[in-house]
Amino acid sequence: MTYLLRVTLIALALLTTVSCSSKRMLTPDRTLHASIQSDRAQMQQAIVKTLVARGWTVQKITPQLVQAQITVREQYHAEIDIPYSANHYQIAYRDSSGLDYKDGKIHKNYIRWVRLLDKGIVRELKDHQNERTARQLSESALAKPL
Repeated sequence: MTYLLRVTLIALALLTTVSCSSKRMLTPDRTLHASIQSDRAQMQQAIVKTLVARGWTVQKITPQLVQAQITVREQYHAEIDIPYSANHYQIAYRDSSGLDYKDGKIHKNYIRWVRLLDKGIVRELKDHQNERTARQLSESALAKPL
């Protein structure tokens, strides 16, 4: 009986470990808050800058789409599409290897990479907005006579 109990516990531990490494697919679909003013070129620049900063390779850029890929330790590979407009973008899964994609679930590393991209793009857009606001304020202050 002890042997059967050990085998059962080991099997449960293995199943728990396997199930923890796969998570439900994440596809950020973000519409910018009205306080962040952006045009299509600024959106494209924020997306590309974030991809490069995070180690992704940009494969293709069009006025409506950025395609990128990443390979980590020659073991994990993911490809994404990012359709975008002036105030909206989506990070969509295209393909992968080594990330165990199956039935809408994928390795937790992919989820982390996509979350970091999403946060980075928003941060870039906010930074650009803050720079523009600061520039406008300084220009208006310089234009006023003392």
